Amino acid sequence: MLRVNTLQELESLPLTNWNIRQPLDSDERENALNSGGLDLIVVPGLAFSREGARLGRGKGYYDTYLTKCRQLQNTPPVTVGLAFKQQLLDKIPTQDFDVKMDYVLSVE
Repeated sequence: MLRVNTLQELESLPLTNWNIRQPLDSDERENALNSGGLDLIVVPGLAFSREGARLGRGKGYYDTYLTKCRQLQNTPPVTVGLAFKQQLLDKIPTQDFDVKMDYVLSVE
């Protein structure tokens, strides 16, 4: 995760194939893990359970990064999943390496 200082700076980042704004690999920004870590991470997902389980796209990118944050930071970041009511499921299958969200927020 790289530092973005303003909303305008965020909006200027290019979009990925998943329509997510992301800096280019050549972009030289401050890495959050090298500068004290993060306080809060809003994590995307296809679906969430009320207990904090998250269904991603199956690549493990966020689980790997969140695990690294929890290992390297003195105080781990708070993780939040944002969900529409259609994305809330009673149960989501998980594996040992899946990281649960601290909170799942929904309009429901």
